Amino acid sequence: MASQLVESHRAGAEVHKGNDICKKKTIELLEELDLPKGLFPMDDIEEVGHNCESGFVWMLQKKKNKHMFNKLNQTVSYDTEVTAFVEKGKMKKVTGVKVEDLYSLVEVYVDESSADKVTIKTDTGLSETHDAPVFAVGE
Repeated sequence: MASQLVESHRAGAEVHKGNDICKKKTIELLEELDLPKGLFPMDDIEEVGHNCESGFVWMLQKKKNKHMFNKLNQTVSYDTEVTAFVEKGKMKKVTGVKVEDLYSLVEVYVDESSADKVTIKTDTGLSETHDAPVFAVGE
């Protein structure tokens, strides 16, 4: 079930349903934003939406899942609802993503001067910068 936040951005949004098309659209969106294509390795995605006017995106999946980013040696968990506001090279106000089940991911961005570096910020105010390939599809 989608949250009130998702419902408030649904009007005028491009919405896709079904795991295969949702995975494809998620990768296409990340590519369009110049963000690494493997940031959201989610399974059983039921719906993906993007409201271009507000920049709001959401992904709904059947159940929570975890993904181990081996090159970082970190586990990231994805809730049944993941949302963010996006713009070129940046996702902010991210919800539904936790690093090591301790910290909520709140922002991801690629520095314009160095597109091969990705910075992630958590709700604690801490940020880390990593090489973009650690977030490649299949990692």
